[in-house]
Formats: sequence, C-alpha cells, structure tokens
Amino acid sequence: MAPRRALITGITGQDGSYLAELLQSKGYEVHGIVRRASTFNTDRIEHLYDVAGSAETRPIKLHYADLGDSSSLQRVLAEVQPEEVYNLGAQSHVRVSFDLPEYTTDVTGTGTLRLLEAMRSLGMTRTRFYQASSSEQYGKVVETPQKETTPFYPRSPYGCAKVYAHWITVNYRESYAMPASCGILFNHESPRRGENFVTRKITRGLTRIKLGLQSKLALGNLEAKRDWGFAGDYVEAMWLMLQHEVADDFVIATGETHTVREFLDVAAARLDMDWREVVVHDQRHERPAEVDLLLGDPTKAKRVLGWEPKVTFRGLAEMMVDADLALAEREARAMAHARA
Repeated sequence: MAPRRALITGITGQDGSYLAELLQSKGYEVHGIVRRASTFNTDRIEHLYDVAGSAETRPIKLHYADLGDSSSLQRVLAEVQPEEVYNLGAQSHVRVSFDLPEYTTDVTGTGTLRLLEAMRSLGMTRTRFYQASSSEQYGKVVETPQKETTPFYPRSPYGCAKVYAHWITVNYRESYAMPASCGILFNHESPRRGENFVTRKITRGLTRIKLGLQSKLALGNLEAKRDWGFAGDYVEAMWLMLQHEVADDFVIATGETHTVREFLDVAAARLDMDWREVVVHDQRHERPAEVDLLLGDPTKAKRVLGWEPKVTFRGLAEMMVDADLALAEREARAMAHARA
C-alpha cells in the first residue's frame, strides 16, 4: 500500500520540524516547502534527511516555493499530489509584524489564500487542509477563557493577518466543501523555538549568563500572561484534526496561564540563579498594542479529538533550559578552543 503524502509549508520552523517527525514516524511520505535563500536554514530538520529508507520511514523531500508566489505553489502541489496539506508558513513574530506590516499581511494572510486557491484550481478539493490559526487573533480578549466561538479582536498586523487567513479557510470550506480545518493554537514552545521569542530569549540568555558568555538579559513586559504548551504536543493535535471525518476549528491550549515573570522564575531556579540580578527592562521589546492575557479552553479538542497536552509548564521551561545549557556549554568550549 502506498504511503500517504503530506505537504508542509514552514517545514523548517519549530512546528514544521516536529510535525515532519511525527508524520515520518507514522509512515508518511513527507514533503516540505522551503524558500530560496543565500544561507541554509534547515538545522531543525537535518536529522530527518538521513533516515534509512524503508516501508515505514522515508527521508523528507524539500521543494522550493514561496507563499508569495502562486505559480510556485501550484507547481509543487501538482508535483506532490498530497493527501494532506499543513499550512504552517508565516512571518510569525508579533513584534516584527509592526515593523513589517505589509510583508506580514502578504505572506501570513494572502499566502493562505494563494495556497487554497492553488488547491482549488488543481481540483484538490478533497485534499485535507490544516490552517495554523493563532491565539493572537483574540488579542484584546472579550471573554476568558477563549474558545472557538470567542470573537476575534487582533492587536497586531500579525494577528490581523491570521484572522484573514482563518476566515478565508472557513470560506473555502463552506464555499467549495473543502475539508479544511483551523487549529487556533495558543503559545507553544520548545528547544527549537526561535531565539527572538521571549521564552527562548530567556532560556538562551540565562544559560549564557550562567557560563559567563553574556552579562545582562533585556526583556519587555514581564506581566504579560500566556497559555504556554509544548510544540511537540501541539503538532499531534494538528494531525488529529485532519484524521477527523468532519473538518472543523479547534482551540489547542493547556487551559493554564502564566506570566513571563513566572517563566523567568522556573528557568532561573533550574540554573540556581536570581534573574533579578541580570534582567533589565528594555521598552523596545514591548509592543505598540499589548496583549495582556491569553487563556485557551481546549475542551472541544479533548472531547472530539481525544487530545491532551502531556508536558507541563514547569517541564517545558526546564526542558528548554537544559537544552540551552548544553548549547551554551558547547559555545563556551568552542570559544576556549579558539583562544588556545
């Protein structure tokens, strides 16, 4: 029996790498879209290239395309003929979206439309589609906790673009009967998180300070509250959505909220440090319009999909600290070797 084929946009990102691992472990033929760049950014998925070919596990295959280029998306879709498409590609940094609003809107919002329209024009209206929606769509929340029926009130260009991407996915589901589902994912982190996101900035900064590689850590709003989970748990929810017979929208969250300050407390305790001695406030890291509280209600996902988060808030922070401490130790050894 031929393996199922899946196509992932954003495969080189945190979520894309965990999803590729999961699908590969389930025997999928995994394809990923990457943008052409002058440098390679495939560090998160390089371990998936060298998989011994077998009936169960195959190396991933990468294709050059861009969410800003309709013809490239159509070419890759026609070549791969996937049964499942996971749209994880985006300009995903909220603070950066204020500096690059037009680019963020084009890639994150209109890019979703380009992908859906390419599928429709190729007759792929039975291909299962996953759209990576975001808790940032709720923004200035009108109710807590936030669930599938909570109105959106985005507070950033990124959030606005994600709202458009979400509703255009719903529109294609209702207009063309496409099996397209939206996962409204709350904050999800891991050792593979980009270093410009606050959780990774904390674990990377504190571990480097611990080893004397830097002296201070600059952060913005420490009182912002988020619902933080583990990315590895959340990609399982993505897959479960596309196995469900009825396309639908689901909030994926832990149902717990913690402040940035609390994340600092756990991370610093793991390193036996007092973060108050090394953290400094920098207003440049604050958003023009802040989102103060995000707390998701995953009741529907638990009931319909049977999904449960496995990694706790403390376990997540400690996992990230341990990984970044090992990274900082390698960095320190390399610096010592260079000086020798």
